[in-house]
Amino acid sequence: MPSTSASTRIHNFSAGPAMLPLPVLEQAQRDLVSLPGVGMSVLEISHRSKTFEDLLDTAIADIRGLAGIPPHYKVLMLQGGATLQFSMVPMNLLGAGAAADYIDTGSWADKAIKEAKKVGTVNVVATTKADQYARIPRQDELKLTAGAAYVHMTTNNTIEGTEWKAPPNVGSVPLVADASSNIFSGPIDVGRFGIVYAGAQKNLGPSGVTLVIIREDLIGRAGPTVPIMLDYKIHAENNSLYNTPNTFGIYILGLTAKWLKSQGGLEAVARNNQRKAGKLYAEIDRTGFYRGTAQKDSRSLMNITFRLGSEALEKIFEKDATAAGLDGLKGHRSVGGMRASIYNAFPEAGVDALVDFMREFERKNG
Repeated sequence: MPSTSASTRIHNFSAGPAMLPLPVLEQAQRDLVSLPGVGMSVLEISHRSKTFEDLLDTAIADIRGLAGIPPHYKVLMLQGGATLQFSMVPMNLLGAGAAADYIDTGSWADKAIKEAKKVGTVNVVATTKADQYARIPRQDELKLTAGAAYVHMTTNNTIEGTEWKAPPNVGSVPLVADASSNIFSGPIDVGRFGIVYAGAQKNLGPSGVTLVIIREDLIGRAGPTVPIMLDYKIHAENNSLYNTPNTFGIYILGLTAKWLKSQGGLEAVARNNQRKAGKLYAEIDRTGFYRGTAQKDSRSLMNITFRLGSEALEKIFEKDATAAGLDGLKGHRSVGGMRASIYNAFPEAGVDALVDFMREFERKNG
């Protein structure tokens, strides 16, 4: 395989694992063989060592600072991806005789619902499935259950390209959010949630780390039959070090958190993401040659989905785009079409390159 330098990196529109900030990759490359002052690779150091505990604690502190996480929330670094959280959340919060409310906004929300039903009673309190998940439900569509154990939402729908612009009002019931594909893409009011969880591989770092931000009063509710590795209390009491964590993934997540701080924090990151997405949506809407699949008031800033006039034309678009160094634009196999994932680390120059390609492709094929 030919080597690829930083100057020849292609534009990776993949939905995940996704692009990491180039400065993070370069620092990891410099320090891979030996961390400064340590004499060992981060891949080799013990998770019980002071060196790694300092890395972990610093990463958690930076995450807290970025999101303004209140002191009565724990920050956990777990494994198993967001998919394991589909089970951990009900195992810890859905007690006997209780019911949980779920908002169905796409494929991943549907998967979360199916897993929760294996644990206890689930009420689907709103769904946009009849609209091909092209929009986010309105507040007045939510038929919330009095006394529910929690309400579960998916903040951004990676496959369908829709995103909540603000969390729903669920009263005093804990709101649980799968934020895997838009975590830290802008400011977040953590205090409105009971739990926020996210796989790292889109906006936070490499695959294999799951960030869980959990309010302390929701810890310790797991029943005696819940396996020890699925009990939030165990991980909270042990600072995510009950067993060997993904040490390298946490190291990269820590570097990414510092990079986010260097960009000016989440407010500045939000402005960058709005500008990038605005350019691409403007091109999609410009003539009608391209058609956005999400309703305009529900459009995601992270995953921009669109179609062309035919599947045959879409195949040509994907082939030509890949040849032009624009990779990963094929939509999810369940919905087809095109998808440009432009997470935090995706450069604006890549969006500009895609817009230029789209205009030229339309000129040749329109």
